Amino acid sequence: MELGIGIGWRPEIADAVEALPGIDWVEAVAENLCTDHLPDSLVRLRARGVTVVPHGVSLGLGGADRPDPGRLADLAARAALLGTPLVTEHIAFVRAGGPRTASARLEAGHLLPVPRTWEALDVLCENVRIAQDSLPVPLALENIAALIAWPGEELTEGQFLAELVERTGVRLLIDVANLHTNHVNRGEDPARALDELPVEAIAYVHVAGGIEKDGVWHDTHAHPVTRPVLDVLAELRSRIAPPGVLLERDDDFPPAEELAGELTTVRATLEAAWKARSGSTSEAGAYGYGSGVAPATSPVRPADDATGAATGTGVATEGARDRAAVAQTALLSALVAGSPAPEGFDHRRLGIQSRALAAKRADVVAKVAPELPGILGDGYRDAFLSYARTHPMSAGYRRDALDFAEQLLITGRPADDAARRRLTHWWQDRAAARPPRRTTRLVRAARAAIAGR
Repeated sequence: MELGIGIGWRPEIADAVEALPGIDWVEAVAENLCTDHLPDSLVRLRARGVTVVPHGVSLGLGGADRPDPGRLADLAARAALLGTPLVTEHIAFVRAGGPRTASARLEAGHLLPVPRTWEALDVLCENVRIAQDSLPVPLALENIAALIAWPGEELTEGQFLAELVERTGVRLLIDVANLHTNHVNRGEDPARALDELPVEAIAYVHVAGGIEKDGVWHDTHAHPVTRPVLDVLAELRSRIAPPGVLLERDDDFPPAEELAGELTTVRATLEAAWKARSGSTSEAGAYGYGSGVAPATSPVRPADDATGAATGTGVATEGARDRAAVAQTALLSALVAGSPAPEGFDHRRLGIQSRALAAKRADVVAKVAPELPGILGDGYRDAFLSYARTHPMSAGYRRDALDFAEQLLITGRPADDAARRRLTHWWQDRAAARPPRRTTRLVRAARAAIAGR
């Protein structure tokens, strides 16, 4: 399946994406699409023959629990609506807690890494098989960027991905920006990962921008693609012609001509890498990473000391899921609820990740509920970050926005009477069992306008 060159479709740049020349396909965040109708922009793109791939972010296939049937059904419905050749998700966990740990459910609002261990791989593989059986089209999974590393890992990233493909037949979505992120943040060699993973399983490739701050690479998707990321793309192209390459941009969107320029650079990078490969006796290692020499041996699952048998069957036991649940809950609780850091983690990196998660919550809530920054003004961000320190997210971002507003009102904020009335009406409109009638909305809008004079 050849996809070609594509770009991430986002509502904020829908018009620009439609006008970009040479776009073969687009990718849309699955959770931002309805299951029964599409945005007009995607309808027009599909009418032109542009493929649309739904990209999920909330399944949490690396989590301790089996995938939620409702989330799988929604993803399947979106795939059917789009007539897509495949769907994609991430190798990550996004929530923890719940019945397995007899604790409150916690939502990360972000993609968090799973430990690269044999037992975690068992859990992931079973979850992937469940997802594959529930979807009408093939599934591809993306490697994620990470600020933190689990202690006691038993496999490299490339080995982990290779084992996953071998056991499940799942396709891979390789994000070269994430490989670069993990190079800076965790000292992992992108070339070694590419040497070890089965490149023939790649469905397509992501390219995205980021920024380095205080020795940490932040995969922002809000900055131009940097040369080191393009170098990893070239490294991959020196091994295989990927079926598709897609530019991601999620925030701080530039003018259309800058997006077009980045796509031109991506095309040029792929072409130059192919020419370099054709004219070289070595197919790898020419772009500043690694030697391009594949490891001589495959990883071997450790044997049990008493019996000599493998330490697992390759099937996730309930005990393995329970242990994963405890470990993931402890980590997520440290990140979002101020709990003590689990043993073996880098405390500094946990602090950076914790602050990044809170900042992302504030940014996303401001997007899904733009009225809140409008009502609270410059005080919105400080108020939300203060709230986030003691109120972990337990559901989605829209619920988070309502809970934040409710907490402000309970504590008598904001201090300005008119702003507090506006916030009260906003909360009442959205927290009610049924939306208010049109007359009620008009009356409240008139009152708010009068109060604001």
